[in-house]
Amino acid sequence: MRYTIRIGQQLGPSVKSMRKSRGLTQKEAAFKAGVLPKTISALENGSTTVTIETLLRLLAIYDYTLELTPKSNGWDIVSQSIW
Repeated sequence: MRYTIRIGQQLGPSVKSMRKSRGLTQKEAAFKAGVLPKTISALENGSTTVTIETLLRLLAIYDYTLELTPKSNGWDIVSQSIW
């Protein structure tokens, strides 16, 4: 399954779906990622932020990769907000 995440609130439910598709509990995922189970719970419920390192570890555990793609006609907005 492919997940498109455009806003922060979409991250938690997507990560939860990935974990469940692998048949892992929050405790098992936390152990494999080297974080506390409450970190997984908070991430999935959208009540916390995680480091990119933690997110990448979880994606690897769930057998997913992070792919960044440009939005169609979105570069003008991105370049204005960065510069």
